[in-house]
Amino acid sequence: MNKPLKKMAVQATINGESTAFLCSPGQVLAEVLRDELELIGTKIGCNTGDCGACSVLLDDRLVCSCLVLAAEVEGKSVQTVEGVANGGELHPVQQKLLEHGGLQCGICTPGVVIAAKALLEHNPDPTEEQARYWLAGNLCRCTGYDKIIRAVLDASKTMRGEAA
Repeated sequence: MNKPLKKMAVQATINGESTAFLCSPGQVLAEVLRDELELIGTKIGCNTGDCGACSVLLDDRLVCSCLVLAAEVEGKSVQTVEGVANGGELHPVQQKLLEHGGLQCGICTPGVVIAAKALLEHNPDPTEEQARYWLAGNLCRCTGYDKIIRAVLDASKTMRGEAA
């Protein structure tokens, strides 16, 4: 008779707050974020790391949370899309996506926001080619990407304090 898998206790910092949760040894981070912690901004699209909808920052590194075991975040920092805005003030990436119409159905949006934020923290003045390359892991069926890229480049100007 198979014994049921025991839950593991994990302690991590999620969106700046110390958080404890229980997970099964094989449970992925995307599932825990959505099902256990009710952070439903992180979307599960493909479950194979191909679409980017579940992107989060893990210790400031862009990862697909559907490929990370939840137990692996023990002692680490996770940022989801819920942790991007500063209170009621949208992050420049979020604001520019709204202004440029760079979102439609919303499935890809959380991953795009996280990936674009990571890009601009890594490279505050990307070229269009660099932005397209960095966001290539985020699939969008609605926008055609141009509005997303324009929004990211505009956000980079805002974050650098330049006029649009």
